[in-house]
Amino acid sequence: MQIYRHIETLDEKARGAVVALGTYDGFHQGHQKVIGYAGRVADELKAPLAVLTTEPHPRYYFNPGQPPFLLTPFRAKARHLESFGVDILYALPFDGDLAGTPAESFIEDILVGHLGVRHVFVGFNYHFGQGRKGDAAMLKAFGERHGFGVTVVEPVAVGVEGAAGETYSSTLIRNALRNGEARRAAALLGHWWTLEGHVVKGDQRGRTIGFPTLNLPMGDYIEPKLGVYAVRVALEGGRLIDGVANIGRRPTFDKEDVLLEAHLFDFDEDIYGKLISVALIAFIRPEMKFSGLDALKTQITEDQVSAKALLSDPDNAADRFPAPKRAKSLDLGA
Repeated sequence: MQIYRHIETLDEKARGAVVALGTYDGFHQGHQKVIGYAGRVADELKAPLAVLTTEPHPRYYFNPGQPPFLLTPFRAKARHLESFGVDILYALPFDGDLAGTPAESFIEDILVGHLGVRHVFVGFNYHFGQGRKGDAAMLKAFGERHGFGVTVVEPVAVGVEGAAGETYSSTLIRNALRNGEARRAAALLGHWWTLEGHVVKGDQRGRTIGFPTLNLPMGDYIEPKLGVYAVRVALEGGRLIDGVANIGRRPTFDKEDVLLEAHLFDFDEDIYGKLISVALIAFIRPEMKFSGLDALKTQITEDQVSAKALLSDPDNAADRFPAPKRAKSLDLGA
C-alpha cells in the first residue's frame, strides 16, 4: 500500500482511484462494508482502491486538550487497511488550512483536481469541509457535474447481543472498552482490539518477583477500563504468545501514568525496542493496591490461572475474530 501525505503533485498512477472517505477510527464492521463496496467497484473499473483520511483526527485539532480516545492510531489503521487490500492511503494533514476549506473547494480542488477520483464512497453520516457543510447530496451533485460516481452506504445494523438494531459506530466500541468488555468490543469491531507500540524499559520490578513484564505506553490509545486482562501478544513476524497484562497506574508503587505491563507465558526473550501488538481478550479484575510484594505475587499467580483458562476457551481463540479481509466484508448485512 502506498501512503501519500501530500497530494499536490501525485504521479498519474496515484490518481483515478475509487476512494472511500472517512476517519475510519477502529476500522469496525461498518467501515469494512464501506471500503468493501468501494473495492468491488474498483475491481470492476480496474482502478486502484484508495482511502482518504486525515491525520491527526479532527477532534484533536478542534479539542486539543481532550484525553486520548483513538481506537486505532495511524500506524494501526494503516496496517488494517493494507491487510484489507487497500492500494493507496491518502492521509491529509488536518490543520487550519484543511479545517477552513469550503466543502465545494474540497471536492473541486482535492477530489477532482489533485486526486482525479473516478468514484467516491461514503458512510451515511459523512460530512466534510468548513463547518461540516458538505454532505452526500453535495457530493452527488458535484459528481454529476465533474463525472465521478458517488455511493452512500446505508447504516449497518449491529447483530451483537445487547446492541442489536443499533448502528455500528466507534462510540459503541469505546463504551465497551471503558466498561472492560473486551470480547464485546471485538464482536463490534470484527477483530480483536489491539494496542501497538515499541516495548520500553520499565522499573524492571517484575523480574525481581519472578514475573518479568514487557511495557507499552498507552500513547494516543483510548484508556480502557483499568485492570488485569487476558491478552495475546503478536511479536514481529506474527508469532503469538499468550499472557496476562495490567493496564493501570500501579498504585502499589505510587505511580500515576497509565502503562500496559504484560507478563508472557513461557517466554524469556529480550524484545526491548521491538514493535508488538497486544490484543485484549478478556477482563479479569480491576486494578488493586496491595499491602506488599507477597500479596502481589499471590494475586499475579491467580491472575495467570484465570488468564490461561480464558485464553483456552474456543470462543476466545485468535481466529475467532481474525484480521478483517475484504472478501468477507460484504457478508455483513443486506
